Amino acid sequence: MNLFRNVVFIAAIAGLVAGVVLACMQAFATVPLILKAEVYEQAGGGHQHEHAAAPAAPAANATDTNAMSSAAPAPAEAAAPAEDEGWAPADGFERFAFSVLANIVTGIGFALVLVAVSEFAGGIGNWRQGVFWGLAGFAAFTLAPGLGLPPELPAMPAADLTERQIWWWATVAATAAGLGLIAFRKSLPLAILAVALIVAPHIVGAPQPDSFETPIPEGLHHQFVVAVTVTNLVFWLVLGAVVGVVRGRFTGTATSLRDSFA
Repeated sequence: MNLFRNVVFIAAIAGLVAGVVLACMQAFATVPLILKAEVYEQAGGGHQHEHAAAPAAPAANATDTNAMSSAAPAPAEAAAPAEDEGWAPADGFERFAFSVLANIVTGIGFALVLVAVSEFAGGIGNWRQGVFWGLAGFAAFTLAPGLGLPPELPAMPAADLTERQIWWWATVAATAAGLGLIAFRKSLPLAILAVALIVAPHIVGAPQPDSFETPIPEGLHHQFVVAVTVTNLVFWLVLGAVVGVVRGRFTGTATSLRDSFA
């Protein structure tokens, strides 16, 4: 029970800090681009797709879709029957507050995974080790899936949601396993297997929409992809560093979380 309590405690603090940082970055980096895209969406007749539920993670674009899904409805949506409209937080502080809350929950979830997995490798001893673990998390949850399924803006076409979810999770699992083999297993056959795992999802290819026609300018989408990638990179670096600092602070001379808080 002590081990579980310690993992949750560290994850809660790291997720809180990283979630707030991510929400602040999104407010300045990604949300303005989403609002610009909604202008093109409205001009194009309010074309919709299943973007808000698309898989991507605090971390690829999971946290950024929180901001998009709470955006103000287009005029075409406002004219629809009331029963078709879902609740959304109001613009301004309310939207920002819900974005912060969603990112904190996401951050705690990723921190739980990070702490639990790292404990099997001896734990994250300091912020420097935390940064490397954060980079690994960024590679597995943002960079690798983003190569096949880049973050999407409103009015952009998308493939079947279930197919995207399956490919996204398979890519995350394969990339994480490959990175683990490279980092903790020093043998040529396992290194070859690791590379094969990392490359395999991209050889198979991510599901693609039937048509790539969209009113969104290519430059705007490029800016959004860069913004999402950079904000998630910072998120993972902060998450890993805070885990390292908190764990090192509260474990003291203990060699593991199991020995700490005794």
